Amino acid sequence: MNPSEWFTEQVPSAGTAFSLKIKQKLHEEQSDFQFLEIYETETFGNLMVIDGCTMVSTRDNFFYHEMISHPALYTHPNPKRVWIIGGGDCGTLREVLKHPSVEHAVQIDIDERVTRLAEIYFPELCESNNDPRAELKFIDGIKWVKDAAPNSVDIIIVDSTDPIGPAEGLFGEAFYRDCFNCLSENGILVQQSESALLHLKLIGEMRDAMSNAGLSHQQTLFFPQCLYPSGWWSATIASKAELSAFREQDCVNKPFDTVYYNTDIHKASLAQPEFFKKAFPL
Repeated sequence: MNPSEWFTEQVPSAGTAFSLKIKQKLHEEQSDFQFLEIYETETFGNLMVIDGCTMVSTRDNFFYHEMISHPALYTHPNPKRVWIIGGGDCGTLREVLKHPSVEHAVQIDIDERVTRLAEIYFPELCESNNDPRAELKFIDGIKWVKDAAPNSVDIIIVDSTDPIGPAEGLFGEAFYRDCFNCLSENGILVQQSESALLHLKLIGEMRDAMSNAGLSHQQTLFFPQCLYPSGWWSATIASKAELSAFREQDCVNKPFDTVYYNTDIHKASLAQPEFFKKAFPL
């Protein structure tokens, strides 16, 4: 393929690659933290790439943003205070603020340039940035959680890049202990947990670190994400207490639109493949 016509993300360790045909490169820059690129593609709309890895596209972002937010919000009995660690493209913030119960949502991303580029090239993801309940902070999310007071948040959503570079510390036991300390009684941590097909070892390490930090009640949910390696992604929900029952009737009557998420998808996403159940028996 002509590299001037295609963007390709290779995963040498898995022997795979994913390509999108591009019309043009719209932007590139080296921020203080990472290398950012924006492409216009032929079939997926705009595409954001960070350090060579696909992050978000116009066409398929709804899978990720809806599934990293709504299952946790409809599992917590009454989510009022939400923090999003990372999430600079603002799509997760938009989904969180669809919930009327949420009184305050803080997005903490270390790299402001991700958000400023999203405002230009993905404005639909940023439509809730000026919601009076929203607060955007461009600081170190690890330090934010470490310095937080006990019982100060109901849900922490870790919407991070892969566990390398600025995001590496978001996958460690020390970070999870800090999350445990600042979560409320029924508090929930939810974190993107990569692909079960390609990153099962990483998921196991994450789950062990969460358990060691006191977040021993866990659910891993699965959803398609064609933009990411293997096309099959996951998020892991963890809590210090028994995870509350799915508020199914509230979900049935949700006062907002989604593209992918609904009651049936919520329940189906928690079905565990056989290989996963064998790796992580209850």
